[in-house]
Amino acid sequence: KKHTGKNWISLAGRFSFRVQSIVIAFNTLHASNVSGCLFQPCDKLTHSLCPPSYWVRWPAPCRQGKTNINSDSSVFLLKKYKLHVRFVSEQQFRLDYEPLLRTLSCDTEQQFTEVLNEILQEVDRRRRFSATSAERSAVIKDIYQPLHPQLYCLQESYLAPKFKKIIEYCQRSDASQQGLLDLLEEEAAPRVYRFPVFERGFCEQLMEELENFEQSSAPKGRPNTMNHYGILLNELGFDEGFFTPLREQYLRPLTSLLYPDWGGRCLDSHKAFVVKYDMNEDLDLSYHYDNAEVTLNVSLGKDFTDGNLYFGDIRQIPLCETECVEVEHRMTEGLLHRGQHMHGALPISSGQRWNLIIWMRASQERNKLCPMCDRKPTLVEGMGFADGFTKHSDASTLVSCVLT
Repeated sequence: KKHTGKNWISLAGRFSFRVQSIVIAFNTLHASNVSGCLFQPCDKLTHSLCPPSYWVRWPAPCRQGKTNINSDSSVFLLKKYKLHVRFVSEQQFRLDYEPLLRTLSCDTEQQFTEVLNEILQEVDRRRRFSATSAERSAVIKDIYQPLHPQLYCLQESYLAPKFKKIIEYCQRSDASQQGLLDLLEEEAAPRVYRFPVFERGFCEQLMEELENFEQSSAPKGRPNTMNHYGILLNELGFDEGFFTPLREQYLRPLTSLLYPDWGGRCLDSHKAFVVKYDMNEDLDLSYHYDNAEVTLNVSLGKDFTDGNLYFGDIRQIPLCETECVEVEHRMTEGLLHRGQHMHGALPISSGQRWNLIIWMRASQERNKLCPMCDRKPTLVEGMGFADGFTKHSDASTLVSCVLT
């Protein structure tokens, strides 16, 4: 099948301002010999025009809970510098990153102290996340009055006819991957599939519900460490009646055929949230991979220009061997992809954009190896689905890794 996305190289003029910082950062990482860099620098770097975002790998202890398990993480995103870093202690951080940060205009001791304070605040937030999330959920349930309460339970009328046709095929005893690919018709990028998910009327009502919640006095949490604006849908009460049946009854039959090699047959938990892009808030999202085995990203609206997604390759592929593909994201449509597939969002140039993200996890896969830190997880207590790990002795107990 032909990919319908645009080759990133053809967009070199449009995004050439990003390249210099990529080269400087990667060269500095290589020169300073920071261990565990997941991207390998090479001479062809300037020909693979991917926005700068760097991940460093190291051991990360994981938290276990009654229902699910989380993990503590030493990985942090410095959004101002578009840099992922490892923090264990101030001494280690200075040794590993002070020279690199100086090349990125973090020149003074005051600026470096501001970076340290930002990391320490994030350390504290992660330690308290499970408890604060549970507290927010309780307050929301007590004080928030939904505008459209019927939306909190999944109904087939919310789903696009073509999506229902696709799932009906997946549920057949004679369904095959090739038959499904013929039905999908379009591969937006390698193993990235585009199809309608919801009816437009549902998307419009969901947007009204989310804006009503956003304007309420109810407490709100950040979706993840990369997106500052959005809503955690489990805290709003959508998990049990909406996203769990959506995953189990509709999405898992689909992922079983498309991603059997990435845990698609055994997705047993999820994290669902919405992210918002606005001219006065977050404009874009740096190149990254998800804390998920499979991700569904649905465009809910509203009116905006630009802001397309782009996809590179699986994160284990060296950056110098990667070409990115730009993919248009249209309202009501979903993009389904592997969580470890590197991707990002280009800046919007006007308006406001909301996306529904569902990170689907397979404990059978991540119990062997944490997808974020590449280590066997060490489990600590978490709440809800947490990060989708489970104790081997108790498959009903889910565990998660809090790197994002």
